[in-house]
Amino acid sequence: MVIALVNNWWSPVIRGLVAILLGIIALAWPGITLGALVLLFGGYAFIDGIFSMVGAWRAVKSHERWGALVFEGVAGIIAAVVTIAWPAITALALVYVIAAWAIVTGIFEIAAAIRLRKYIKGEWLLVLGGVASVVFGILLAASPLLGALVIAIWLGVYALVFGVMLVGLGLRLRTWSQEFAGSSATV
Repeated sequence: MVIALVNNWWSPVIRGLVAILLGIIALAWPGITLGALVLLFGGYAFIDGIFSMVGAWRAVKSHERWGALVFEGVAGIIAAVVTIAWPAITALALVYVIAAWAIVTGIFEIAAAIRLRKYIKGEWLLVLGGVASVVFGILLAASPLLGALVIAIWLGVYALVFGVMLVGLGLRLRTWSQEFAGSSATV
């Protein structure tokens, strides 16, 4: 799993940049309509799910563990399909879909970080991203009626924090892969 993750350092960077873009959009226009928020979240969950599936596919090719990535990818794609198939979804249902997705994704990111700590430094960035996901999901589930405006702001802040954590993790993995490549070239 470590080699596949290091070789695919760009995947968390891209996922992080997409999350940062989502965060900026949600914070720049907090009064966006519920329909736009549904489409924004659906698009993000789909892209995130696809990149998780690509990571799983590459892990399979490397004979590394891939189950958590597949589950995370499927969860993202299902969340996207549910939100896009019913664009008139109520605010309450959207809050619960986003909350469930964030909690499930966060748990799997924390689990992946725990496995990574044996191999690399900097796994705490993935732990923080996972914790941010779980906390965000719990906050949404605990306060579902705060309205689309607050949801947009929470989603924006969460996406920015999570995106920065993923970009940081990806860049650390890139640095580690370069150090690893340099040290194996001198051996």
